Order: sequence, then structure tokens, then C-alpha cells
Amino acid sequence: LNAVGEFVYVTAITLEPSSLSLFPGESAKLKYTLEPQNASNTSVWFFSQDEQICIVNNTTGEVTGVAPGTTQIGVYSLDGGYCYASCKVTVKDGSTLLAPEGPISYVFRTDGGVDAFPICLDTKDVDEIVRTVYLISGGFGGINLEDISAPRCFEVERRLKEICDIPVFHDDQHGTAIVVAAALLNALKLVKKEISEIKCVINGAGAAGTAITEHLIKLGLKNIIACDRFGAIYEGNDYLSAAHHKLAAQTNPNREKGSLSDVIKGADVFIGVSAPNVLDATMVSTMARDAIVFAMANPTPEIMPDEAIKGGATVVGTGRSDFANQINNVLAFPGIFRGALDVRASDINDEMKMAASYAIASLVNDNELSSDYILPKAFDSRIAETVAKAVAEAAKSSGVARI
Repeated sequence: LNAVGEFVYVTAITLEPSSLSLFPGESAKLKYTLEPQNASNTSVWFFSQDEQICIVNNTTGEVTGVAPGTTQIGVYSLDGGYCYASCKVTVKDGSTLLAPEGPISYVFRTDGGVDAFPICLDTKDVDEIVRTVYLISGGFGGINLEDISAPRCFEVERRLKEICDIPVFHDDQHGTAIVVAAALLNALKLVKKEISEIKCVINGAGAAGTAITEHLIKLGLKNIIACDRFGAIYEGNDYLSAAHHKLAAQTNPNREKGSLSDVIKGADVFIGVSAPNVLDATMVSTMARDAIVFAMANPTPEIMPDEAIKGGATVVGTGRSDFANQINNVLAFPGIFRGALDVRASDINDEMKMAASYAIASLVNDNELSSDYILPKAFDSRIAETVAKAVAEAAKSSGVARI
């Protein structure tokens, strides 16, 4: 498992054996080596393909199998820093399990100057999550929900926003949507297309996919088609879930049907928040001229950048830092909460989210803008302050600021 060297302390981890089978409660010995060797006090969390979590004890090297969590992210914590790697980390409903403080808390403090505390809720019950968060919310200025799977995440956020008088923000939905929108605004500027005139296909209709769709519609996108594993989502399909019925009512105005390969024909933009290798160069070649491809499945994207370019894409972005145009919600959430807290906002509303997208996009000027540079780098020191200022102003103008 090779980590990316630009992130904090550790450049690589080697494992022996490279694979093993564990069931919940079972344990085994795993030999691992960190580079550099002095990376101590490290808790490493691995996630296997069959959805069993492995927790590695840093002192004994013992691996324990734990019951599957709710969802996965591609981050692990090392000595208080964080790295992206080709492994996965499991997160439980409500917050992270990462040690010693979690990468999200670390980024909140270093980028946004916000003290954040990861709170793990060992439940998947919506009522329990809502009640627990509400009961402790009086001691906090805002609530950042992490890694609650769809469709429960929609209800959890909706109910908490109704009963809490502080901002409630599901980062996996809205943080992702905000950064995708920023990337798309700049990519469209580069290829000289208007958001109101393009056709966009988004593959993956879960929490992130739904939020991206709704956010882009608010920014002026009119023709967007959402796909799940069964193909295009369209109004009139009686087999859709309640969440997908709502999505169908907002999307696919021409009621296109069929698989991803069918509806992507003529599309100007592909956005993937789904699964590895669902898109290929042949499919990209059927898209419109100067196609834009955002393939954000981690660690393996829907299509590798070189394949997308081979198919004719002009701009390609992924969720990975080892490729150009990393689309990562770390660009959004520190500044969003900083701005909301600065004006004691009671909510993080649509106006604040749109302001954040435009603020992030503005950090790449016309002279810098290129097919390999549509977003600022993750650790650009300007981001949080720029986003915070825009979000605070939007909170004031939309009436949710309290100072």
C-alpha cells in the first residue's frame, strides 16, 4: 500500500502477508513497516474488499476483524497528520474512528482555526443518531456529519436542521458538491461552455451524487441525468426508491433511458461518485467535444485519467492527489465552518454553499487556468480564509447570520 509522500509523515507502508481472511472478532498477526522508521504512535486502519475492517495495533502488530461500518473513505491517520493511500479506512455513523484525533479534526484546526472533536456513534438507527446529536449539540457551535450512508443521511440531516439552532452540515453530501461545482465552473470556463447549455451525466445516486445534482441545478444546470447501477433514473419508473423518485423529478428532462453507455452519448460532462472502471475510453469518445470527466471513486476511479484523455476528454479530475485536478472536500469544509461560526449562523444554507463554490473557483485565475489546473491545491493557504469570507457574507445577505 503506497501512500502519497507529500502528506505529512509517512511515505509508505509494507505489509506481510499482503492478504488474509478475518471475520468479526478474529485476530491474526500482521507485520508492517513504516517509512520513515520513526513514525511512532501510529494507528493504521485498513478496509478490505469484502467489507471487513482490520484494525492494526501499533505496538503488537495484531489485526482484529470488526463488523462492517457504514461507509468507507480513503484516509488514514498517522501521528496526527493524514495521508491518502490505496487502502481504505472505515468510518462509523456520525464521525471518524481515526486515531489519535482524526484527520478531519486536524484539518479543521490547521486550515480553518476551528476546534473539532470526532464523536463516534455506535448505531445505525436514525432516531438514536438524531436524539444523541441533538442532546449534545448545546456544547458546540456547529455539527459536521460524516459518513452516514444514503438514504438515512438525508433524514438525519433534515431532522437535525429542524431541531438544532446551529449549523448542521453533512460533508459527504455538500462538501463534495461544493468542490465539484467549483471544479466544473472553471472547467467550463476553460472549454468555453455555459452551465445552462450543457448535458451532464452523474453516475452514483447516493448521498454525494444527490447533493451534487441538487447543487449544480441551483447553479444553473438544466440537463443532468443521474444513473445508478441499473441505469438512468427517470420520472415514471415505478421501481425507484423514495429518494430516487425525488431525484427523478428534478433531473433527466428528456426522460432518457438505458445504461450509462447509452445516456453518456453527447454529454459534455461526466461526474462519477460510484465504482471503479465503469467508464471506458470508448464511452468517453461518444461524449461531446471538449468533454469534462470527473471520476472520483477512490482509490480506483471510474476511469483512469490517461484512458479518459485517450477517449477525447479535455479536462479530467479525480479524487486522488497523485493525478492533476484533485477534487477533494478538504477545500470546502474548514472555510465553510469558519465563515458560519464567524457570524454565528443558524444554518449553512444554499446561498452559503454556492458562495463557497464560487470562492474556491476564484482562486484559480485566468492566467493559471489549464486542463491540468482547475482547482487550487489542497493545502493552498488562501482557501479557508477566502471561503470563510464568502460564506460569512452569504450568511448575512440570506438572513441566517446572528451577528
